[in-house]
Amino acid sequence: MDLEKDIRSILESVKEGNIDIDVAMDYLRDLPFEDIGYAKVDHHRSLRNGYPEVIYCEGKSIEHIKGIVESMLKKDNNILATRASKEVYEGLKDLTDDIIYYDLAKIVFIKKKEIKKSKSKILVATGGTSDIPVAEEAAITAEVLGNSVERLYDVGVAGIHRLLSNKHRLLEANVIITVAGMEGALASVVGGLVDKPVIAVPTSVGYGANFNGLAALLAMLNSCASGVGVVNIDNGFGAGYLASTINRQIELALNNY
Repeated sequence: MDLEKDIRSILESVKEGNIDIDVAMDYLRDLPFEDIGYAKVDHHRSLRNGYPEVIYCEGKSIEHIKGIVESMLKKDNNILATRASKEVYEGLKDLTDDIIYYDLAKIVFIKKKEIKKSKSKILVATGGTSDIPVAEEAAITAEVLGNSVERLYDVGVAGIHRLLSNKHRLLEANVIITVAGMEGALASVVGGLVDKPVIAVPTSVGYGANFNGLAALLAMLNSCASGVGVVNIDNGFGAGYLASTINRQIELALNNY
């Protein structure tokens, strides 16, 4: 939580007389948010939640996204933007040299600070290859939040031997994200094999009666396997963020044990 350290440093400097109150006020002025007209950028979020505000790009103009990124760059934090098209990346890449675009996940990441990876692992598994874009959104999100992530793709129930032959990888992970469309059965199968949190992500992959992911969503919500939680359809980001939160708390508990 670098923002907390920065604020502590400023307060200590004021206390010791190294900087005056006006200088400290200039730094703190944009907390808890900065109003840039069309957006109120939540600079305080990393202090509350441990990670800066994430930019959801769909529905935003490139100019608005650019303005938000420019505001966030002033705080010198890592920046994550989801559902970002190649056009969004092209519109942002002149702002900084530290920008990366993950085409499959549709994620823009600006790396201003090094990421310390967790010792414990998050595993992201998919039912099929068509689910990989959503899985990559989850995996990249978890990685940039500081987690060690492994991928296990195309292990759906139509060839369940593929999953069972990788059972050791399921058991090695602290948290498992299962990403599947069609009937969404992967989450239930994995939930019945492990003693750890399973985050299920229904995808919109499937034929007509899949109803753009609704069938998979309902199947996952009705899973008889214990320990399965479900996020929204195609919400890889939400799964990656939740898995990171769980994994971080597990690591804190182990470090304090």
